[in-house]
Amino acid sequence: MTVQNEGERLDTPEGSGTVRRPRVQKNVTRSIASDICADVFPIGAFLPTEAELCLRYGVSRTVIRETLKILESKGLVRGRSRVGTIVCPKEEWNILDAQVLEWIGPRIFELDLLACVLDARRAIEPFAAEFAAERATVQEVAEIERAWQRMCDAQGDLEAFTQADVDFHAGLLRASHNQVFMQLASIIQAALEFSLYASNEAADARDEAVEVHKRLVEALRVRDKAAARECSHQMLNLAARDLAIAVRKHPAPKSDKENRP
Repeated sequence: MTVQNEGERLDTPEGSGTVRRPRVQKNVTRSIASDICADVFPIGAFLPTEAELCLRYGVSRTVIRETLKILESKGLVRGRSRVGTIVCPKEEWNILDAQVLEWIGPRIFELDLLACVLDARRAIEPFAAEFAAERATVQEVAEIERAWQRMCDAQGDLEAFTQADVDFHAGLLRASHNQVFMQLASIIQAALEFSLYASNEAADARDEAVEVHKRLVEALRVRDKAAARECSHQMLNLAARDLAIAVRKHPAPKSDKENRP
């Protein structure tokens, strides 16, 4: 069996025809979504017809139809019977979805999404830290401490450091024993990972972050609610500083009109 390069089909041994490769759907979905996020298909505009999309992306109507269903479930487009498929306003996009964040890509800075994530964290995490200091089990505190230790061990590895950081904050939300915060731990995980990655990448050094995370663990262990809340505020202030650096490093790209001579 031979595979075509980037191939959308597999040749069968019997030469009886071709079948679609499983990853074609995913690739086309990513391509159309990325084009929407890059304003190739602007907000409020109708997408090309199914036939035109088939030609543009080199796939069947079945693949296009399934792709449009996925994009509609993420809030990027909305189908209108007998009219077509329109690109939805960004306010309707499911920006907490990991795939949507991936499709947005570098424009995450331009759309100010990371600042929005930070605003949400400021509204939630200090309270979660205070509740955790009062309610967390010994095992939950130990899990948060293990995440902190992984941060210590991975300071030279941005990916590993960020994953440990995500686990720390998700563990903190769960340890609050507030049912809404506990649900948010999984709902915002993808957005939290993008946000923490950006701030960790921008930081000249991660010693300050590691130290304040350590102090929060200690506050949880001794059940000091005020200290836990204050440590959370300090973490968020560090994150705000580092995100501001990240935004300066990723200036908004010029629009097509600005690039024209």
